[in-house]
Amino acid sequence: MDSNKTRTELEAAAFRGLVEHLRRRTDVQNIDLMNLAGFCRNCLSKWYMAAAKERDMDLSYDEAREIVYGMTYGQWKKNHQHDASEEQKRKFEETKPLHAEISGHNKD
Repeated sequence: MDSNKTRTELEAAAFRGLVEHLRRRTDVQNIDLMNLAGFCRNCLSKWYMAAAKERDMDLSYDEAREIVYGMTYGQWKKNHQHDASEEQKRKFEETKPLHAEISGHNKD
C-alpha cells in the first residue's frame, strides 16, 4: 500500500475519532477547549473548510460545523452551550496568543 495513502487514511481515522469523541463530550465547552488547548470544535470546522477550499471544493463554514458537531451549530448551542463565566472569558483573552492560527482569535 502507498505510504502517503496509508498516512492519509490513518490521519482521517484519527480525525474521525477526535470528532466522535467531541460529539460525545457535550459537557466540554468550546471556550474550555480554547483556554486549555488553543483550539475547539469551531477551529476543527475551519480547518476542515480550509482543506476543502484547498481542493477547490465549495463548503461553507456552517456545513463544516455541521460535520464536526453532528448537528447544526444553532442546535448545538441550544442543547449544549452555556454562557461563559467571567473567569472563562478572562482566560480566553489571556491565552489568545496560544490559540490556533486558523481560529482567527489571535489575529490583530
